[in-house]
Amino acid sequence: MPRSISRQQWLTEQDEAWCLRMNQASRIQWIRTAFCVISRLSDGVFWYALMIAMLLFRGQAAAHAVLHMAATGVACTLLYKWLKTKTTRPRPYQRNRAIQLVAAPLDEYSFPSGHTLYAVAFTVVALYHYPVLAVLLLPLTVLIAVSRVVLGLHYPSDVLAGVAIGLSIASLSLLF
Repeated sequence: MPRSISRQQWLTEQDEAWCLRMNQASRIQWIRTAFCVISRLSDGVFWYALMIAMLLFRGQAAAHAVLHMAATGVACTLLYKWLKTKTTRPRPYQRNRAIQLVAAPLDEYSFPSGHTLYAVAFTVVALYHYPVLAVLLLPLTVLIAVSRVVLGLHYPSDVLAGVAIGLSIASLSLLF
Protein backbone atom coordinates (compact mmCIF):
# COMPACT_ATOMS: atom_id res chain seq x y z
CA MET A 1 0.00 0.00 0.00
CA PRO A 2 1.48 3.36 -1.02
CA ARG A 3 2.08 5.73 1.92
CA SER A 4 0.37 8.65 0.18
CA ILE A 5 -3.14 7.18 0.52
CA SER A 6 -5.09 6.00 3.55
CA ARG A 7 -5.77 2.35 4.24
CA GLN A 8 -9.49 2.91 3.60
CA GLN A 9 -8.81 4.61 0.26
CA TRP A 10 -6.49 1.77 -0.76
CA LEU A 11 -9.13 -0.84 0.16
CA THR A 12 -11.77 1.10 -1.79
CA GLU A 13 -9.51 1.21 -4.84
CA GLN A 14 -8.81 -2.53 -4.59
CA ASP A 15 -12.52 -3.26 -4.23
CA GLU A 16 -13.30 -1.28 -7.38
CA ALA A 17 -10.38 -2.82 -9.29
CA TRP A 18 -11.56 -6.36 -8.47
CA CYS A 19 -15.09 -5.41 -9.41
CA LEU A 20 -13.90 -4.12 -12.77
CA ARG A 21 -11.84 -7.28 -13.42
CA MET A 22 -14.69 -9.61 -12.57
CA ASN A 23 -17.23 -7.54 -14.49
CA GLN A 24 -15.16 -7.95 -17.66
CA ALA A 25 -16.22 -11.61 -17.71
CA SER A 26 -19.75 -10.40 -18.52
CA ARG A 27 -18.53 -9.44 -21.99
CA ILE A 28 -18.48 -13.17 -22.84
CA GLN A 29 -22.02 -14.09 -23.93
CA TRP A 30 -22.33 -17.51 -22.29
CA ILE A 31 -20.95 -16.20 -18.98
CA ARG A 32 -23.32 -13.22 -19.07
CA THR A 33 -26.29 -15.48 -19.83
CA ALA A 34 -25.37 -18.03 -17.15
CA PHE A 35 -24.93 -15.42 -14.44
CA CYS A 36 -28.14 -13.62 -15.44
CA VAL A 37 -30.04 -16.91 -15.03
CA ILE A 38 -28.35 -17.64 -11.69
CA SER A 39 -29.07 -14.13 -10.49
CA ARG A 40 -32.72 -14.31 -11.57
CA LEU A 41 -33.21 -17.65 -9.82
CA SER A 42 -31.71 -16.21 -6.66
CA ASP A 43 -34.27 -13.37 -6.64
CA GLY A 44 -36.29 -15.83 -4.57
CA VAL A 45 -37.57 -18.24 -7.19
CA PHE A 46 -35.05 -20.98 -6.38
CA TRP A 47 -35.45 -20.70 -2.61
CA TYR A 48 -39.25 -20.81 -2.75
CA ALA A 49 -39.07 -23.78 -5.11
CA LEU A 50 -36.64 -25.53 -2.75
CA MET A 51 -38.98 -25.06 0.20
CA ILE A 52 -41.94 -26.36 -1.80
CA ALA A 53 -39.88 -29.34 -3.01
CA MET A 54 -38.85 -30.10 0.57
CA LEU A 55 -42.52 -30.18 1.58
CA LEU A 56 -43.53 -32.25 -1.46
CA PHE A 57 -40.80 -34.86 -1.01
CA ARG A 58 -40.56 -34.97 2.78
CA GLY A 59 -44.08 -33.93 3.75
CA GLN A 60 -44.69 -33.01 7.37
CA ALA A 61 -41.09 -33.96 8.22
CA ALA A 62 -39.90 -30.91 6.27
CA ALA A 63 -42.27 -28.43 7.88
CA HIS A 64 -39.81 -27.51 10.64
CA ALA A 65 -36.98 -26.94 8.14
CA VAL A 66 -39.19 -24.81 5.89
CA LEU A 67 -40.45 -22.73 8.82
CA HIS A 68 -36.85 -22.34 9.98
CA MET A 69 -35.83 -21.10 6.53
CA ALA A 70 -38.80 -18.72 6.39
CA ALA A 71 -38.07 -17.26 9.83
CA THR A 72 -34.42 -16.82 8.89
CA GLY A 73 -35.55 -15.07 5.71
CA VAL A 74 -37.65 -12.63 7.73
CA ALA A 75 -34.69 -11.84 10.01
CA CYS A 76 -32.47 -11.36 6.94
CA THR A 77 -35.00 -9.02 5.35
CA LEU A 78 -35.27 -6.81 8.44
CA LEU A 79 -31.52 -6.40 8.81
CA TYR A 80 -30.88 -6.11 5.07
CA LYS A 81 -33.44 -3.33 4.57
CA TRP A 82 -32.17 -1.44 7.59
CA LEU A 83 -28.54 -1.67 6.40
CA LYS A 84 -29.42 -0.55 2.86
CA THR A 85 -31.10 2.61 4.18
CA LYS A 86 -28.25 3.40 6.58
CA THR A 87 -25.28 2.82 4.26
CA THR A 88 -26.70 4.11 0.92
CA ARG A 89 -23.61 2.95 -0.95
CA PRO A 90 -23.92 3.56 -4.72
CA ARG A 91 -23.67 0.53 -6.98
CA PRO A 92 -20.40 0.00 -8.86
CA TYR A 93 -21.78 0.86 -12.30
CA GLN A 94 -22.98 4.20 -10.88
CA ARG A 95 -19.49 5.17 -9.78
CA ASN A 96 -17.38 3.78 -12.60
CA ARG A 97 -18.56 3.94 -16.21
CA ALA A 98 -16.19 1.12 -17.16
CA ILE A 99 -18.29 -1.29 -15.04
CA GLN A 100 -21.08 -2.60 -17.23
CA LEU A 101 -24.51 -3.13 -15.69
CA VAL A 102 -25.79 -6.44 -17.03
CA ALA A 103 -28.92 -7.09 -14.95
CA ALA A 104 -31.37 -4.66 -13.42
CA PRO A 105 -30.93 -4.08 -9.69
CA LEU A 106 -33.83 -4.84 -7.37
CA ASP A 107 -33.14 -1.78 -5.24
CA GLU A 108 -31.07 1.37 -5.25
CA TYR A 109 -28.05 0.62 -3.06
CA SER A 110 -25.12 -1.74 -3.14
CA PHE A 111 -24.25 -2.63 0.47
CA PRO A 112 -24.71 -5.42 1.42
CA SER A 113 -25.46 -7.95 -1.30
CA GLY A 114 -28.92 -9.22 -0.41
CA HIS A 115 -28.79 -12.07 -2.91
CA THR A 116 -25.60 -13.35 -1.26
CA LEU A 117 -26.94 -12.76 2.24
CA TYR A 118 -30.07 -14.82 1.55
CA ALA A 119 -28.19 -17.53 -0.35
CA VAL A 120 -25.77 -18.08 2.52
CA ALA A 121 -28.45 -17.94 5.21
CA PHE A 122 -30.82 -20.30 3.39
CA THR A 123 -27.99 -22.67 2.50
CA VAL A 124 -26.78 -22.90 6.10
CA VAL A 125 -30.29 -23.57 7.42
CA ALA A 126 -31.18 -26.05 4.66
CA LEU A 127 -27.90 -27.95 5.15
CA TYR A 128 -28.47 -28.10 8.89
CA HIS A 129 -31.70 -30.01 8.22
CA TYR A 130 -30.67 -31.81 5.00
CA PRO A 131 -26.86 -32.11 4.63
CA VAL A 132 -27.32 -34.09 1.41
CA LEU A 133 -28.29 -30.83 -0.32
CA ALA A 134 -24.68 -29.58 -0.02
CA VAL A 135 -23.84 -30.92 -3.48
CA LEU A 136 -26.43 -28.56 -4.97
CA LEU A 137 -26.50 -25.62 -2.58
CA LEU A 138 -22.81 -24.92 -1.95
CA PRO A 139 -21.84 -24.45 -5.62
CA LEU A 140 -25.04 -22.49 -6.27
CA THR A 141 -24.35 -20.15 -3.36
CA VAL A 142 -20.82 -19.46 -4.62
CA LEU A 143 -22.17 -18.80 -8.13
CA ILE A 144 -24.81 -16.43 -6.75
CA ALA A 145 -22.14 -14.47 -4.87
CA VAL A 146 -19.86 -14.26 -7.91
CA SER A 147 -22.77 -13.31 -10.19
CA ARG A 148 -23.44 -10.15 -8.21
CA VAL A 149 -19.98 -8.76 -9.01
CA VAL A 150 -19.78 -10.09 -12.57
CA LEU A 151 -23.13 -8.46 -13.38
CA GLY A 152 -21.87 -5.08 -12.13
CA LEU A 153 -24.35 -4.91 -9.25
CA HIS A 154 -22.00 -5.20 -6.27
CA TYR A 155 -18.45 -4.72 -5.12
CA PRO A 156 -16.63 -7.76 -3.73
CA SER A 157 -16.88 -6.17 -0.25
CA ASP A 158 -20.70 -6.06 -0.59
CA VAL A 159 -20.66 -9.77 -1.32
CA LEU A 160 -18.28 -10.55 1.57
CA ALA A 161 -20.53 -8.55 3.90
CA GLY A 162 -23.51 -10.53 2.58
CA VAL A 163 -21.67 -13.78 3.36
CA ALA A 164 -20.81 -12.62 6.89
CA ILE A 165 -24.30 -11.35 7.67
CA GLY A 166 -26.08 -14.37 6.17
CA LEU A 167 -23.78 -16.74 8.04
CA SER A 168 -24.30 -14.83 11.30
CA ILE A 169 -28.09 -14.75 11.05
CA ALA A 170 -28.30 -18.42 10.07
CA SER A 171 -25.88 -19.45 12.81
CA LEU A 172 -27.88 -17.51 15.41
CA SER A 173 -31.08 -19.15 14.16
CA LEU A 174 -29.56 -22.57 14.81
CA LEU A 175 -29.35 -21.71 18.51
CA PHE A 176 -33.13 -21.50 18.82
